[in-house]
Amino acid sequence: MLKSPFGNMPFTPTISYILAALSIYDLEDTKGEALWRYNPNDTKEREIIIKDFILKDLMYLTYKHRFILITMLQAALKKPEFDFAKEFESDYDEYITMAWDETEIADPRGFFADIYRLANEVWKDDLQKASREDQSTW
Repeated sequence: MLKSPFGNMPFTPTISYILAALSIYDLEDTKGEALWRYNPNDTKEREIIIKDFILKDLMYLTYKHRFILITMLQAALKKPEFDFAKEFESDYDEYITMAWDETEIADPRGFFADIYRLANEVWKDDLQKASREDQSTW
């Protein structure tokens, strides 16, 4: 089983893991200001948010970890009932404040579909490499 990048525990991410780069708790004056320059509902600006913040932030993960994330996202996108809006909710008990909350994202599913599409473009070689491997050996 693939282990967490930070320990010896199994890597079992959730969809919210993908949006970690958009959490600005106690970083409103720096990271928040940088993110708020963009409109997450504008197609071109959303692409910048995804490439420059979300995908870039996940580069600390190995290609195997990123493959698991994108496979999990693909499965969620296939479920019409999956509530992507809840992924943008802040959780102040867990010190998570999202740059934009669920009411500010016009199409949360579309936002995640764009993440999926762009990750497959940007990480194409790594995702193909992982797909050719026997994941049961991870």
